[in-house]
Amino acid sequence: MDISQIVTKADIEKLKEEIFAELNRIRFHGQKVSVNKQWLKSYEVCQLLSISKGTLSTYRRNGIIRFTRIGGLMYYSYQDISLLLSNK
Repeated sequence: MDISQIVTKADIEKLKEEIFAELNRIRFHGQKVSVNKQWLKSYEVCQLLSISKGTLSTYRRNGIIRFTRIGGLMYYSYQDISLLLSNK
């Protein structure tokens, strides 16, 4: 084995970041949700994360996703959702 062919931990980390970036790009491509919005409604978060309303409710109860309730509607920060996607 040639020493120039050894893969370092930094190489693996860089590859992982590139893969996640590409997956997020693919996930957002073709979505009806505008990624320029600061606040998202529940149905938009479900679309972005590909989860059901029940799963979203569980995430709220367990503190995985922060939300703001205004009247009867719940809103989620796009920044929080994108952080969650990047940590998946």
